[in-house]
Amino acid sequence: MGSRKVTSSEPVDWQGKHVTVAGLGVSGIPAAKALHARGANVTVVNDGDDARAREQAAELEALGVTVRLGDGATLPEGTELVVTAPGWKPDKPLFTAAREAGVEIWGDVELAWRLRGPDAAPWLAITGTNGKTTTTQMLASILKAAGLRTAAVGNIGVSVLDAVLGDEQYDVLAVELSSYQLHWAPSLRAHSAAVLNLAPDHLDWHGSMEAYAADKGRIYEGNRVACVYNAADKATEDLVREADVEEGCRAVGFTLGTPGPSQLGVVEGILVDRAFVENRQQNAQELAEVSDVDPPAPHNIANALAAAALARAFGVPAGAVRDGLRNFTPDPHRIAHVADVAQVAYVDDSKATNTHAAEASLAAYESIVWIAGGLAKGATFDELVTKSAKRLRGVVLIGQDRALIREALARHAPELPVVDLDRTDTGAMLAAVQEASRLAVAGDTVLLAPACASMDMFANYNKRGDAFAEAVRELGS
Repeated sequence: MGSRKVTSSEPVDWQGKHVTVAGLGVSGIPAAKALHARGANVTVVNDGDDARAREQAAELEALGVTVRLGDGATLPEGTELVVTAPGWKPDKPLFTAAREAGVEIWGDVELAWRLRGPDAAPWLAITGTNGKTTTTQMLASILKAAGLRTAAVGNIGVSVLDAVLGDEQYDVLAVELSSYQLHWAPSLRAHSAAVLNLAPDHLDWHGSMEAYAADKGRIYEGNRVACVYNAADKATEDLVREADVEEGCRAVGFTLGTPGPSQLGVVEGILVDRAFVENRQQNAQELAEVSDVDPPAPHNIANALAAAALARAFGVPAGAVRDGLRNFTPDPHRIAHVADVAQVAYVDDSKATNTHAAEASLAAYESIVWIAGGLAKGATFDELVTKSAKRLRGVVLIGQDRALIREALARHAPELPVVDLDRTDTGAMLAAVQEASRLAVAGDTVLLAPACASMDMFANYNKRGDAFAEAVRELGS
């Protein structure tokens, strides 16, 4: 960790400035409106030209914003700044043209950071391959329990721009940031930040694991109080070491084991803090019990420790950590217990859309019939199968890329019974649950943790999880 004094960026005079906004949607529309309201000449460009895009375009055109549908590749004449939706890949022709013309490219998070006022709420920022949303919501719950005015914003579906520019006054914001958002946010400087974990994901977007990790690591740049890292994931600690932070900022680890000084961890079922206490060489502060975390799966306890570390960095008392964790209810499809049928537990973790998330999910149970498969997004499954094989009683495979998992199972767990369902119709999930129930015995867990995206068979992971829950209910009846 290098140290320096960070200064905030100079305010921009927007009057008459020609700004191109790339993409409509949840970030593009607020960006276009905010810039137009400040006197900028705004042109929105969008690849798509469907009914939804035309409806959004009409709304913006009524305000006086220029919208160009069906052409997101050409840089409009006279552009002085590009503000992009986070999902647009860095190699798009629009950005190549902008770079060649010496035009800066910001994301919506960068814009929000630049537009916030002098008395704006500080940001507690969270990124990682998995667990971001849950940890951000846990953090917001803890901050609220401490009596602070806060909101969970960012990659969580609530535009950080809306939060920064809205009428609501906040004491602090819990901000979830994706690697895409961080890529386009060069001047962001959080109060404190956490990288929960790092595993290969979105490599088609970033180009390499190194580039992906570097974008995640941007979250630590200029931190004032704490850079929170995962003691079990050396890559996150390496990012802290490389970060340029403010004088006095500390590295704070979290671990599922007994914490050392400057760490949070677990001792005999208690979450404890040895980072934000007097004399941390000798002392520890009890924060909560493992049973206060819902669900108390290992990776979710890690999420709770990361949230607690950020809250403690902001000065939140121990009692608020406990109350905030007790008050927190996780979103659907994240290790959600659906029902017990014939003494077998059925658990929906449809949100486990990559191998890293599935590995964490599988580690939470002892004897599992695993339902897996979907769109692999370039993933390989050998490591996942090797690490999880001893917990598996059987496997039911669904979806387009199930053969990749079947081949990994044949290599590393050839004795396991595997049911390969060659169908993608709406009844496939019911068939998968019925097959899993045949493989399971009393005391087992049937776990939907697909390790794949859902779009080959379902609109999204929510719909996949709903189909699983519905199939379990049908089985139970």
